[in-house]
Amino acid sequence: MIDITVILSANDIAHVSKLGELLAAHVNLSRAEPGCVRFEAFESQTVPGTFILIERWESQATLNTHRTALGFTTIYAPQVLPLVDRVAHVCNVLHDT
Repeated sequence: MIDITVILSANDIAHVSKLGELLAAHVNLSRAEPGCVRFEAFESQTVPGTFILIERWESQATLNTHRTALGFTTIYAPQVLPLVDRVAHVCNVLHDT
């Protein structure tokens, strides 16, 4: 499994509503992809303009395919990324937690 947590910070607070709409569409498309185990988007109630993506993919191959899929290539890369600062964390689950 590949676990990824992505923190997105809006470059301009005026983009928050649009980002929410775009990310919702991206989530729906991503969840339908083969190999997607989990794909969720959250809007922070603590830090305005911050979104958090939680992803789990069956394998590196399915993650690679995701990056060529419709949601990534038509929504996320061209429309979301220009509006945010992005920090991605590829994570390992802590055992015994």
